[in-house]
Amino acid sequence: MFKKIQNKVRYAATTVRATIASKKAEGYVDSGVKILIAVVIGALLLAGLYALFNTNILPTLTTKINGLFNYAG
Repeated sequence: MFKKIQNKVRYAATTVRATIASKKAEGYVDSGVKILIAVVIGALLLAGLYALFNTNILPTLTTKINGLFNYAG
């Protein structure tokens, strides 16, 4: 168990070192565009989940909960 964690930490450290040492000419514009795309996709995903929960999941859930508490047994 400890060996697995130790290997994962070593792998992560090696990856970080290789990334820092690489002299790849990635510009600021590329990084900015990548970040902007990630933010837009995240916002669309959150908006979709928000719409899904408000239209389908929450109304069904509230009716089922009300049905459980209105049991006339």
